[in-house]
Amino acid sequence: MDKSLFDPSLTAAVKKLHPQDGEQILEYLRTQALLSQEKALLQASLRDQKKLLVENGKLKRDIEQLRTQLQRRRTKALLAPPPPKVTHVNQPSSQRATCSPQEPGEPQNQRRRRGEERALAMEAEPKLDVSRLDLRVGQIVGARRHPQVATLSVQEVDVGEKVPRTVVRSHREKPHLEQGDFAIFLCNVKASKKRGVASQARILRCWSSDDVTELLVPPTGSSPGDRVTFLNYPGEPDKELQSKQRIWEVLQPDMQVDGRGVAKYKGCGFEVKGKGLCRAPSLTDCIIR
Repeated sequence: MDKSLFDPSLTAAVKKLHPQDGEQILEYLRTQALLSQEKALLQASLRDQKKLLVENGKLKRDIEQLRTQLQRRRTKALLAPPPPKVTHVNQPSSQRATCSPQEPGEPQNQRRRRGEERALAMEAEPKLDVSRLDLRVGQIVGARRHPQVATLSVQEVDVGEKVPRTVVRSHREKPHLEQGDFAIFLCNVKASKKRGVASQARILRCWSSDDVTELLVPPTGSSPGDRVTFLNYPGEPDKELQSKQRIWEVLQPDMQVDGRGVAKYKGCGFEVKGKGLCRAPSLTDCIIR
């Protein structure tokens, strides 16, 4: 814990007043100060969420109004009588050619309908943000050697399902995982076989500029299967991320650890609801991947 939270003179005064219990009192005060900081961060996030919900409600109303207008225009276009045909009586071919712009080619209402269908199709496309990732708290419950490759290990991870998932990692990957360790796992990646064993999740790690790595860890009190959510990006994750869309590769550059060690996506914290924010144990101002 950071001992620089209090002025040295205050620390000395407390130890002087309470020689035996001074260090415990200071430790308690430090813990309360950090909890107050966490509470302030969560309250700020809640205010942002309320503001976002209001804006989302307004946007939904605008979309509904636009959809209603498009439907009315489509209905009006379908019910409109067809334009009268222009007939030419005893006109030379040269004169008839000058009248060709007045002759209907493709009906205008058909072009309008195609434009409306394109707009509705674009509206139906799923949004591309972090809510599409199934990020969960996982706990290592077992490990074994890879049956075919000595440099690989197979971890059994409890992510809140009936059966633990397998994650294949190299022995050279740091940090090493031990039974009982908690971490954050991306669970809707497509399973990939590594020398005959399917790896069913991706572990999130923090990387500094000098290539030091740490596990991204959940807040104290988290349980296997707890979902990591983002106040500014509500929604349900995809059942499985399609490899052709490369969703993880697009979103990953916006995932970073800030100067306080808090994991964030575009400034919004990685949160386990009711339990706190995900952090790097000691690294700050680094990337997550």
